[in-house]
Amino acid sequence: MRVAVIGAGVIGLSTAQSIYEQYHGQVRPLTIEVYADRFTPLTTSDGAAGFWQPYLYDKGNAEETKWNKETFDYLLSFLHSPDAIKMGIFLQSGYNLCTESAPLADSGAQVIINCSGVRSGELQPDPELQPGRGQILKVDAPWIKHWILTHNFTKGTYNSPYIIPGSRLVTVGGVFQLGNWSEMNSSGDHKKIWEEACELEPSLTHARIVEDWTGLRPVRGRVRLERESIQSGPRTIEVIHNYGHGGYGLTIHRGCAQEAARLFGEILKLTRWETKSHL
Repeated sequence: MRVAVIGAGVIGLSTAQSIYEQYHGQVRPLTIEVYADRFTPLTTSDGAAGFWQPYLYDKGNAEETKWNKETFDYLLSFLHSPDAIKMGIFLQSGYNLCTESAPLADSGAQVIINCSGVRSGELQPDPELQPGRGQILKVDAPWIKHWILTHNFTKGTYNSPYIIPGSRLVTVGGVFQLGNWSEMNSSGDHKKIWEEACELEPSLTHARIVEDWTGLRPVRGRVRLERESIQSGPRTIEVIHNYGHGGYGLTIHRGCAQEAARLFGEILKLTRWETKSHL
């Protein structure tokens, strides 16, 4: 069986990994190919802070809360492994500062996994999907040891300053501009981000700015994670959609990947795909 995964960010690659882990011993041959318009280090996942934290309010979406926890448990399992440094996994203390009380087919593939993020609407119209433009600064400030996220519920998520130390550089943001497709860095946004961050943490005035980066979050009312059968001429192609993760793709990726793999298993049963044992 040939499986085409569209998208090479954290959602696409983790989905390909989960399907391979669960089915490579059952489906022979199983070929998984990843298609994308950009790969590491040019994806939105590469530029983001790489910070695990769900939105403060999950809007009652129990499925997404479950996927968040599965992802956390998966990442935590690597914390003391030799791969932790390479994966960039470490625990870090920090603060959430709130302004008010916080509410708690042509490729021949038989299966296509759509993990194309904010570009999914170009493959199939989705009026719910919008870009949430973000811009960040990467700075050299090794004395910053704790993350700080501020939450201004009037301005909305990601529109107030945050400071997140990484393994090498500190990520400073941010903005959240719904409907803005520009991937160009804005000098106005740069000025706003830097001034607000320095007001929050004055020692940043001594930091060296290493990089400006802009990316587009795939924003949707809820994650689209479901199966769909699409007719392409005489062929029926099974599609699994896995996109619309907003600014929390890293936070939820593994849980969604496991759910996509479960949906892939449903397709195998539906199509009665012949499997071979290990013997």
